Amino acid sequence: MAKQRLDKIMAATGRWSRREAGELARRGQVLVDGVAVHDASAKADPEASEITVNGEPLHYQAFTWVMLNKPAGYLSATEDGRGATVLDLLPKELQRRNLFPVGRLDKDTEGLLLLTNEGVLAHMLLSPRRHIDKVYYTRVAGCLTPEDCAAFAEGMSLGDGLRCQPAGLEILRAGTESEARVTLREGKFHQVKRMLAARGKPVLYLERVQMAELDLDRTLSRGGFRFLTAKEVEHLRKLV
Repeated sequence: MAKQRLDKIMAATGRWSRREAGELARRGQVLVDGVAVHDASAKADPEASEITVNGEPLHYQAFTWVMLNKPAGYLSATEDGRGATVLDLLPKELQRRNLFPVGRLDKDTEGLLLLTNEGVLAHMLLSPRRHIDKVYYTRVAGCLTPEDCAAFAEGMSLGDGLRCQPAGLEILRAGTESEARVTLREGKFHQVKRMLAARGKPVLYLERVQMAELDLDRTLSRGGFRFLTAKEVEHLRKLV
């Protein structure tokens, strides 16, 4: 791996800012291969060199991938003057890693949201050309019918001019309040809500339960998170 500045390597862990990294180096608390480095602008290979800070090994990770079980009431953004964002649900250490949401969930939509600082892969996953499935559980007002499923499968043109690609609608329970699974291969603004509203079945509740082949980890409480495993990240790479 190419060499990088020590302060950049340390900041990538989220534990320290670059300024804090510089101060630690000046105090002789940063060692590279057993030798104190007093200038944090010095370069090292984070994968080939043994770096310790205050006597503890530094565990470098080029990119971070997190699965969040998003609760309602949070904006899928890195910062927003209108209210709390999903980053506010993460500890300070992760907030320092420059994570951002991979796509968006509406403020009142819950469920699976990926966050990362790996821009290229995130962009590829969101590209309409990739046709990455996104699956939602929804509860709607009104009785869903086979005709609704057929309209989704054919692709819908909405009254506001939005043309939606063919999508999946699987009825789980039909009644005055119906339940269903919706599968999209694109992610336009409020798309699930707009498509169901066009069928006269307004959404009462919406939760994303799957993206690609990643299922929402049901061991996560609302607002809880975990890191993706190496196998899960490799799966995402293979998709693109």
